Amino acid sequence: MTRRNLLRPSGGYRHLRSFQAATVIYDATVSFCDRFVDKRSRTIDQMVQAARSGRQNIAEGSRASSTSSQTELRLVNIARASLDELLLDYEDFLRQRGLRQWDKDDQQAHAVREVGRRHWADRSNPTDPAGSKAYTFWLDHKDPEVVANAVICLIHQANFLLDRQIAGLERQFIHEGGYSESLAAARREQRRKTDQSDRSGKTTPVCPLCGGPMLLRTARQGKNAGSRFWGCRSFPQCRGTRPVDKTDRSDGSDRSVRSV
Repeated sequence: MTRRNLLRPSGGYRHLRSFQAATVIYDATVSFCDRFVDKRSRTIDQMVQAARSGRQNIAEGSRASSTSSQTELRLVNIARASLDELLLDYEDFLRQRGLRQWDKDDQQAHAVREVGRRHWADRSNPTDPAGSKAYTFWLDHKDPEVVANAVICLIHQANFLLDRQIAGLERQFIHEGGYSESLAAARREQRRKTDQSDRSGKTTPVCPLCGGPMLLRTARQGKNAGSRFWGCRSFPQCRGTRPVDKTDRSDGSDRSVRSV
């Protein structure tokens, strides 16, 4: 009998679009802070940590998925919250410096989003799985307004992907349950099969007089005192008996002691 594998596939986070988008965002944020944020500002640590948390929690959630759907869902939600925090930091950067934030219908915003669509449709560059090079024009731009807005577009795309991922995980948990539930169901199924096997291994004869089921009994008096025999379950209405076959495999769990 083959052993049922209860562990779900896990760890394929490098192929997740959300992880790849978060990787571009993380690398872009490290570069942005190094180029445009005062080295004495605590904002650098906050932005880099938020970007890193978004990426790392997607990966950790994927690794945890084999044994805990709830842990996976919690970590992906943390990733989503971290990217929201990073989004606010970029918006603050633009607002506090009087720089323009692109509208979602801005031509530049459309161009950044289109790069993402083309990248997912054409995965022809295995040396750049996250697609960072496709955004070089914006992310390496000398104007911080352009770089910040491009990263904001990327964060919105990553959040959209994470929202879909979270919704899918919630549906999967509702319909399939988690690892603990699958394990409990497997245990119940194994017990059921074992019980059926145990019952099928017993030979309980029928009464020769009435055809009803019989019980394994022990004689308490007479010349056969102490010996076992099959007696009709309907005793004393029916006094049918059968001798115990030496090959009988009953475990005696239905034994009844009765004098005859």
